[in-house]
Amino acid sequence: MFAALIFLSVFGDATAAPKRYFFQLYLWLTGAAYFVWNWTRGGQTLAMQTWRIKLSGWHGEALTPTLAMRRYILASLFFGVGFLWALFDREGLYLHDRLSGTRLTLLEKRQKNS
Repeated sequence: MFAALIFLSVFGDATAAPKRYFFQLYLWLTGAAYFVWNWTRGGQTLAMQTWRIKLSGWHGEALTPTLAMRRYILASLFFGVGFLWALFDREGLYLHDRLSGTRLTLLEKRQKNS
């Protein structure tokens, strides 16, 4: 919402073309910056931390910015199809993970100290 506020404060109404297309591209790039930043700095967004999911390279290595951006672009291109792919994939990988060489892993639940 803050990113939209910045754009709309600077450029005004973005409901008509071509400004609408620039706004959509801006939001997509803002999303890319958020995901790539988080995936390359620990492999998790805030939601992924909550769900104990971590994104890594094929062999468990940390993601490079190039690999993270490739995953973001592929996930954007395949949208829902990438998730349906996981139902039929032999390892349960999403299509964008299969093509980008990344994988999600479920982390162990931390024990609370009593």
